[in-house]
Amino acid sequence: MNITKSIPKIKSEEVFYTSNGRQSKGFIAYDENEKGKLPIVIIVHEWWGLNDYAKSRARQIAALGYFAFDADLFGDGQLANNPEEAIKLTKPYYSDPVNTLQPILDAIAKAATFPQANLSKVAAMGYCFGGFVVVNAAKQGAPLLGVVSFHGRLIGIQPKKDLLKSQILICQGGDDEFVPLSDQVAFKKSMDSVGAKYNFITYPGAKHAYTNPDATALGIKFNMPIAYNAIADTASWNDMQAFFLTVFK
Repeated sequence: MNITKSIPKIKSEEVFYTSNGRQSKGFIAYDENEKGKLPIVIIVHEWWGLNDYAKSRARQIAALGYFAFDADLFGDGQLANNPEEAIKLTKPYYSDPVNTLQPILDAIAKAATFPQANLSKVAAMGYCFGGFVVVNAAKQGAPLLGVVSFHGRLIGIQPKKDLLKSQILICQGGDDEFVPLSDQVAFKKSMDSVGAKYNFITYPGAKHAYTNPDATALGIKFNMPIAYNAIADTASWNDMQAFFLTVFK
């Protein structure tokens, strides 16, 4: 008998929740054709904020059979229109990485209120700024089975063996000028020092923000060394899918 998977029927909507004592505007997506409770994937946006690109990723995650929750780390759905605004909005997190934990906990708590979400299976992923956030939240003991960072900054909190429980996948562009080799070496050394479970994959020729189709135009507009790389985007997405299949077993 030939059994084929039904075409996903993606339901998505904005959701309001409280994070860090302020109103945040998140975004959820899930496949209405999926039965039972679905593993949760928290998604953290780039430094531009929870924009249409971040929402498109949530829909893609939902099509894979997960309950996708786009977290809003800037509050009230704020978006950055230029690098100067982005630096201001991300400063509280980059200047003190300890601040990355609570927004992830708040996002998980809100996701758990939906009947489709399975609180016993939670992972997180993030892009650029978002990658920095989810990795540092995991280092602080966030209840995540796995974490994926796409071209995220690798600086932040030193891991502690008794706190870091998540498996981590780093998807790093080979030509990312925002993440120098020294940061990569230091990250690997710190993770190895506590016996962390992580995989570090480098995609040759990929610049910073390689997953975002808008990155090339934004790079030109703001004179930034960022660009879309379709090959690296596809490869890292496939690596992420394999990773989630492993952590959600």
